[in-house]
Amino acid sequence: MRPTAVDTDRRPFVLIWELTQACELACDHCRAEAQPERHPDELTTAEGKRLLDQARSFGENQLVVLSGGDPAARPDLVEFVEYGTDIGLSMTVTPSGTASLTRDVVDDLADAGVRRIALSIDGGFALEHDAFRGEEGSFAATLEAAAHARDAGVPLQVNTTVSARTVDQLPAVRELVADLGAALWSVFFLVPVGRGAMLDPVSPERAESVMEWLHDVASEERFGVKTTEAPHYRRVAMQQNRATADDSGNRAASTGGGPEGRGNSEQRSGPDRRGGIVAGDGFAFVSHTGEVYPSGFLPESAGTVPEESIVDVYRDADLFERLRDRSELTGKCGACEFKHVCGGSRSRAFATTGDPFAADPLCSYVPEGYDGPMPDGTAAD
Repeated sequence: MRPTAVDTDRRPFVLIWELTQACELACDHCRAEAQPERHPDELTTAEGKRLLDQARSFGENQLVVLSGGDPAARPDLVEFVEYGTDIGLSMTVTPSGTASLTRDVVDDLADAGVRRIALSIDGGFALEHDAFRGEEGSFAATLEAAAHARDAGVPLQVNTTVSARTVDQLPAVRELVADLGAALWSVFFLVPVGRGAMLDPVSPERAESVMEWLHDVASEERFGVKTTEAPHYRRVAMQQNRATADDSGNRAASTGGGPEGRGNSEQRSGPDRRGGIVAGDGFAFVSHTGEVYPSGFLPESAGTVPEESIVDVYRDADLFERLRDRSELTGKCGACEFKHVCGGSRSRAFATTGDPFAADPLCSYVPEGYDGPMPDGTAAD
């Protein structure tokens, strides 16, 4: 199901449930600041199934991502996948790349009906990846798990974090994504929360160039490309497509071609059209203890499950309703003509300013005619 086919006022495109914060790794960017041991107040197996029952009320094939920490640290992971699949949910899993992710575990997940397994690769080589993940051997374990997924016939997604430390690794990671036969490359632009607050992000200008490069990658590779916490990738892609269409149109005009075609259709699908998903708008997150957040990177609770229904919290909680209203945005995000297809990272705005409706400091774009304050406190040029 494509995001544009989902009415995000009624249901999220993605519902993430953080099964646990337990994990063998100590990754430098970890939002959850994961620890080796499980928390005593995690949702129980019975509570987790009640949550999945609630999620089914969103509608057919609701996408549910079982995350962590390391969801494989819970012995009932496969049971949740099987239960969710049986009641009509589309269940996916994001396990950590450790030696515990064995062929038997992957086979059990496949037999339970898992739709996709997402593995993180943050460097093109073992030295860089293992240093970032805080565990020697993680790179090899991740590649081995990817091979198990391929052998089990489970589609693979590769997740990669973009920070000042990892950005130069992206071309090498791209080659790995292709070699592994992944279906999707999900590129996450760092939000300074948890242990990630100690990392340096890329500059807005570097982020822009990375997104332009990712747009080219998407057109050249067989795998899909998406960004996480960087919705302005949609603006960059739209601008790149229009530039290509305008160039094609100019060449056609110079040889007698007419004005019809891709250039005009791209223009008609422009910034008035709502698109994509951001925290609270097409996206919801349930913590290991049942708190409902707009995103794991925007840890403001809007309710608690399973005592409250995830459906009611998503649809009716004030925070979620405001995040779905782009007129609530302030600063240059509020003035931007692309706000309905982008909207900026609400999580990054919250992490850097305490206000989820402020401008996203990672975006370098300045709306035409905007003369208000910039996220860094300077005035617009």
